[in-house]
Amino acid sequence: MDGFGVFLTNYKNNKTIQLPVNPAELKLKYEGDDQSQTVVNLGEINRLGNLKLVDITIESTFPLNETTYIAVDELQEPEYYIDFIKKIQKAKGHMQVVVANTKISLAMTISSFEYGFEDGYDEEYKYTLELKQYREFKAIKVSTSKNKKKKKSKKGKERISPPKKFGVGSSVVVSGKLYMDSNGNGPGGYEKNAKRTVINIATGHKFPICVGINGSARGWVRKSDVKKA
Repeated sequence: MDGFGVFLTNYKNNKTIQLPVNPAELKLKYEGDDQSQTVVNLGEINRLGNLKLVDITIESTFPLNETTYIAVDELQEPEYYIDFIKKIQKAKGHMQVVVANTKISLAMTISSFEYGFEDGYDEEYKYTLELKQYREFKAIKVSTSKNKKKKKSKKGKERISPPKKFGVGSSVVVSGKLYMDSNGNGPGGYEKNAKRTVINIATGHKFPICVGINGSARGWVRKSDVKKA
């Protein structure tokens, strides 16, 4: 596909759809979790916080018939797109949102999905899809015992160093082909010993590591193409 296009990929089954009509605008909202506080003899200060989850709102239509403004080569029934979105929402899942020919590529959850007819016109569904960035996390068990004894290695056996691990935000070195999404769609450029940052990780996908520069995604690569810097 050439030109602008919005793609949604279900993480549970790797199925991808393209929205049939491009939205008139698509904005990413980045906010910091800053807090104002009053300090004695100084006054109000701004305590800087971490970045909040990114929000995206998509407003467009699902036409019943082909028109001059559709973005797909083969138009599906509106129920095809509606069911795709509602199944992800019902399963409490998340999806990868990719905007072709841009650096926009984010894992998102569905905050709200509203659709229906307007002004008595039944030839297309109008919809509003509100999305929020998804971040993977793992609970870590913290021991509170102060007298916990350290395990000692047996004599004669050397402890093998664990492999270097990386996660979202890690600095890595990349050598491999870039793709538009974690399923290998839209092959692009090639990185060679390039220092990048891990933007996102899609566990279980063929190209699970999204790398970029200064928070902007460059593409998805194989896990074997990435090593910790």
